[in-house]
Amino acid sequence: MAAGAPRIFVSHLAGVAVFDPNGDQVGRVRDLVVMLRVGQKPPRLLGLVVELATRRRIFLPMTRVTGIQSGQVLATGVLNVRRFEQRPTERLVFGELLDRRVTLTETGEEATVLDLSVQQLPARRDWVIDRVFVRKGKKGGAFRRGGEGGRVALPWKGGGGRRAGEALTVDWSAITGLSLEEHGQGAENLLATFEQLRPADLANVLHHLSAKRRAEVAAALDDDRLADVLEELPEDDQIEILGKLAEERAADVLEAMDPDDAADLLGELPETDKERLLSLMKPGDAADMRRLMAYEEHTAGGLMTTEPIVLRPDATVADALARVRNPDLSPALAAQVYVCRPPDETPTGKYLGTVHFQRLLRDPPYTLVGSILDDDLQALEPAAELPVVAGFFATYDMVAAPVVDESGSLLGAVTVDDVLDHMLPQDWRETEFHLEEGAGADDA
Repeated sequence: MAAGAPRIFVSHLAGVAVFDPNGDQVGRVRDLVVMLRVGQKPPRLLGLVVELATRRRIFLPMTRVTGIQSGQVLATGVLNVRRFEQRPTERLVFGELLDRRVTLTETGEEATVLDLSVQQLPARRDWVIDRVFVRKGKKGGAFRRGGEGGRVALPWKGGGGRRAGEALTVDWSAITGLSLEEHGQGAENLLATFEQLRPADLANVLHHLSAKRRAEVAAALDDDRLADVLEELPEDDQIEILGKLAEERAADVLEAMDPDDAADLLGELPETDKERLLSLMKPGDAADMRRLMAYEEHTAGGLMTTEPIVLRPDATVADALARVRNPDLSPALAAQVYVCRPPDETPTGKYLGTVHFQRLLRDPPYTLVGSILDDDLQALEPAAELPVVAGFFATYDMVAAPVVDESGSLLGAVTVDDVLDHMLPQDWRETEFHLEEGAGADDA
């Protein structure tokens, strides 16, 4: 949804059909999953509970929702059909928040929650519950299920029910009774406190928690967030956390990690555990893991990710910029695109060259990327060892570099963060680096 997307009341989403990119219906919305936060911060909408034709209920992350329009939800990507299981930090909107008693902060009056509205934040992919429709008094009209497809009947929309007082829509910050309390211990409060931390900083927090507490927090994190944090943890912590997750969830988290980091972690597990997790992963992801684990750890092949931006020569600058805008890409991977003959997935067809982000900004949107290639830069061989890879980055001032095999196929790309990760001392993640106040040129 674009910036300035309209506000959507959750009552309009109950029972709405969900369609994949091909226009095929995959299921219906049965609930919304939110994460409450401390204080007056509006809850984050994490995703939707979707009921498939088989009656199985699955979780659809909001990052996979491309549109909510005309009484339908449009989704993209491959659906994870693992049965939805609610986590300790999650709340169901229909099941737990509607009909709740709250207090209006300005007047102290009691009210009943009848509906809530969700909206996507401008210039971001995050969705929040921003407003609440309430009825003042001891008992308001209830949000009731009913009708075909799980549609709802609301008192102010012909659903009946007695009016117990004035109905009004207020900001989330204008009520109390739903947000997390500031006091008390639990994974909810801890995660809410650290919600804005970068993955590396949250990883540092987890590293210093007790093993029990670390496992509780890891269990409460969503898969993508946990994957980001695992990538920043020391190896021992990674293995410990992964070992305490249910096997299906461990496989999901590994799939959400960068392929090179996931392959490194799998390589440290006992053979039986590794094979069991690989068997639970999607075949394509498992194949990437096996391919990466075949290379020596401190070589270009062992350092690379198998998911760089790959385009065909007839793609345009506009196509390339659309791919670069993907917020899930690291800055290093988004710094350039690799132009190859089909197939587009690694290992690709013949690697033709690289187009750097700055060049994309200088040329008209209709320009073909095949006409603005940097094809003079020598690619790395998969067997190139770490000193050679580091020398390549230093010599050419690169933040990412292509890895090409002897047949000319692009295998992946090495990014500068992975090079630094392997060149720093083994315990660098456990060391706190602080620049002392006043230190600088005078100390040189």
